[in-house]
Amino acid sequence: MKFCAALQLLIAIGSANAFSTRFASTRTLKPTHLFSETAVAEEAEAPVEEEEKPKVPQPTRFDRLKKNYKGMRKAVTTENLSFSYEDFDLAVQATEYAFNRNDIVKGTVVQYDKGGCIVDIGAKASAFLPTLEASLQPEGSQIENMLDLDTEMEFQIISEEDENGQLMVSIKRIQYRKAWETIVAKQAEDEVFEAEVVAVNRGGAICLVEGLRAFLPGSHLTGQLPTEDLIGQTLPFKFLEVNQEANKLVVSNRRAVVEQQMSNLSRGDLIDGTVKALKPYGAFVEVGGMSGLLHISQISYDRISNLEDVFQPGDKVKCMIIDHDKVNGRIALSTKTLEPEPGFMLKDPAKVYELAEETAAKYHAKMEAQRRSREETAKDIVLGLSDSLDDLSGDGEDGEAADPLADVSDSLDSLLS
Repeated sequence: MKFCAALQLLIAIGSANAFSTRFASTRTLKPTHLFSETAVAEEAEAPVEEEEKPKVPQPTRFDRLKKNYKGMRKAVTTENLSFSYEDFDLAVQATEYAFNRNDIVKGTVVQYDKGGCIVDIGAKASAFLPTLEASLQPEGSQIENMLDLDTEMEFQIISEEDENGQLMVSIKRIQYRKAWETIVAKQAEDEVFEAEVVAVNRGGAICLVEGLRAFLPGSHLTGQLPTEDLIGQTLPFKFLEVNQEANKLVVSNRRAVVEQQMSNLSRGDLIDGTVKALKPYGAFVEVGGMSGLLHISQISYDRISNLEDVFQPGDKVKCMIIDHDKVNGRIALSTKTLEPEPGFMLKDPAKVYELAEETAAKYHAKMEAQRRSREETAKDIVLGLSDSLDDLSGDGEDGEAADPLADVSDSLDSLLS
């Protein structure tokens, strides 16, 4: 009995030690997984967390100021200044810093920015100049190519201050106003000016006049058609219409050319031309960019029944100027004055052109002789009237001046009695 009790005691102690050992191997598991083999496997496969790196402390504001510290500055004194703080304060109070819309101010471009540039105009905040307001023709241009930095110029304020106190300014508005002033002055003087053709369209061409776009009608272009070849050419012009309110400019190349050529033309001049068009009443001849009318009555001394039997468009002709209108640029031409014999323009026009200079000289001599004859005739008439007046001013029988209307008066009295 004692042996059995001792054996049971040893078995109980061994079971307790085995239980204690197993419990120690699983003490890190959660209570719900204390005896679960799956939990033990998951616990073994779990990654080990890396240790966090120590954080580098960020520099404080004091550290940054200490790094930028350059040492003590020199003390500011007022010994060599021509004004005092009181004078400066009075000057500031007396200065007005009013910036209103449409004011013209001076400023300096200090920085290029996206879509424009920053301008210092002396306000509390820098102004902004958009690229579209930097020039009259900013299309396709970079702000860097239009304006230089640190250059003082005039600007026009075109906006109120925004929430940041910034104003918007323009150079284009100033240039626009000055351009119209120049154009109005040119129109008043009616002077010839030059401009460059920048584009063409169906009705004519576009040219730049003082930076403004002006329309050139195709009918007022001389010597060529409004094609792409015209772009880039500089031509003489005169104004046809100037309307600032409607922003409308119309120019004429023909008027300028005609005026320049008409100043060198006079009646009786012999010129070369080209037949451009035929009408029932005559032929239009182009003469150095001008259009002259050769009336059917001025072609020949003989009667013309069909004008197409004499001329065709493109024919080269020689004509004499018999009249001109310099204001409207019109000239009247004649070929019958060049005929050596009446009817030669119908029989042999080549002979007429061959002898044109000789025939023109004879015609001028004939006209000069007729002019002198008319002058002599007019002189004789004036002298004859003078002699008649002298006779009428003679004295009568009684010493009184004779009355040239006395006989007429006596006849009227006899009729009325």
